[in-house]
Amino acid sequence: MKVVIVGGVAVGAGTAARLRRLNEQAEIVLLEKGEYVSFANCGLPYYIAGEIKDREDLLLNTPESLRARFNIDVRVQNELMGIDRERKVVKIQDHASGKVYEESYDRLVLAQGAAPIRPPIPGIDLDNVYQLRSVPDVDEIQDRLNRNGVRSAVVIGGGFIGIEMVEAFLARGLHVTLIEKLPQIMPPSDPEMTIPIVKALQEAGVELILNDGIQALQGDGAAEQVKLESGKVVKGDLFLLGLGVRPDSSLAKQVGLELGLAGSIKVNASLQTSDPDIYAAGDLADNTLMATGEETWIPLAGPANKQARIIANHIMGRHAKFSGVLGTSIVRFQEEVLAQTGFTEKSAKRANIPYKVSYTISKHHAGYYPGAKDMIIKLLFTPDEGKILGAQIAGKEGVDKRIDVLATAIYSGLTVSELMELDLAYAPPFGAAKDPIIMAAMTAQNILDAMVTVVQTEQFDMFAPGVQLVDVRDPDETAKGVIEGAKLIPLPGFRDHVHELDPKRPVVLYCRSGFRSYVATRILKQHGFEAVYNWAGGYTLWSLWKDWYVKEASKVTV
Repeated sequence: MKVVIVGGVAVGAGTAARLRRLNEQAEIVLLEKGEYVSFANCGLPYYIAGEIKDREDLLLNTPESLRARFNIDVRVQNELMGIDRERKVVKIQDHASGKVYEESYDRLVLAQGAAPIRPPIPGIDLDNVYQLRSVPDVDEIQDRLNRNGVRSAVVIGGGFIGIEMVEAFLARGLHVTLIEKLPQIMPPSDPEMTIPIVKALQEAGVELILNDGIQALQGDGAAEQVKLESGKVVKGDLFLLGLGVRPDSSLAKQVGLELGLAGSIKVNASLQTSDPDIYAAGDLADNTLMATGEETWIPLAGPANKQARIIANHIMGRHAKFSGVLGTSIVRFQEEVLAQTGFTEKSAKRANIPYKVSYTISKHHAGYYPGAKDMIIKLLFTPDEGKILGAQIAGKEGVDKRIDVLATAIYSGLTVSELMELDLAYAPPFGAAKDPIIMAAMTAQNILDAMVTVVQTEQFDMFAPGVQLVDVRDPDETAKGVIEGAKLIPLPGFRDHVHELDPKRPVVLYCRSGFRSYVATRILKQHGFEAVYNWAGGYTLWSLWKDWYVKEASKVTV
């Protein structure tokens, strides 16, 4: 058995190592057009920030280590130039020698990944314009930063790389501008869930420009400024493109392999392409959504590493299958963390999937234990049985473990009632007796059971005629601010004031997070009020994005 693997990093190096563990006699050739066959591309921003001190820590395996440990024929600076599917031969160019040669294969694995998006705009090839995808990229940026005269950076694109690089440049003492064409950062997320990071960016002194794309990069030899579609001009000493990536599938298209979404290569559950002797995975291949089985393309490292194992298993006769993706992801900006898994509201609407939504605000560990911080959980679930469709979490601590629990719940097909029954670890420094996950599930179940009807911030017009808006927080809380037009009736003693409300008119209640107002809705319901609503997330969510959400949410393309 001879296997030729094109591309290193997660899929390529992972497939090669697994193949050798399964078959000592297999001939394994690993081709990499660059100099680095296995490196931590997700760690690159943290190296620039100085959190990863040693550049060598980014290099997970070298050609020498792969040869010594796994007896793999590793050839760096060797680029795939063509595939003859009938002869089962690949054409390769050795860039070091200039030689062009052929190599036969029994099985071919395509793992070239994705390439950064570089739109055809004027000035994009000027000096001082960088991207971050490889070790040479990070070396170029480090070299520029280490030279005198870099005081400001302009990051174009508010996705994962953009947010991480803003943080890295701030850590290097630069003034940073972040430009995003859409009206929100982190476009895959629902807009309101991004606001904690938006606030943190602003508080850190970042100039944030939303809803404005780039028209041109301008300068004499080197970029000195970017002109935006609005006409605004932003100057900088260094410009970083973080506009996302596209599958590097041009050669696959030329040789007739079937393509899927976004130009990714279409594969089956065993990661075989339309040619069963050719496999593809990682950022190069499409995927299926676990929840629906629909085709999707999500370039994330987690699925890529699992796919490497599946390809090797299948080549060696172990008929493993890839079950699909949930798109579980997480990003950090300083103290703020945003994570998601499964469907967002935006993606559920695009897919025409019926859903209900709940918000909860809970402390990440026991509230009485020092240092407890708020965690906002947005849960999507089916309106009939309450099957969990997706979740997003914004917070400072404990976000990672909660999103992983919710990803596991979606993978397992749990309903919110089953989620409530999970037996999660509890001790005051780590969680609460009712973990934020359990609180989110209980809130969702209350919605399903018609114990409460919720209204979201974007649904409620606080000036709607006839609506009675009631704040049930304590006086020390309302002294710091209330929503205009609200009647103040603290929950303690609330029953004594029920007669002050008109049971024939709608009542919307809120508190800090939504729990006390839920209790108040139950009181009113049992006093004959019919149109009673609980404001999801309460004053905390409203105050968090009131200045941004009302202005910007309507502009977001869903």
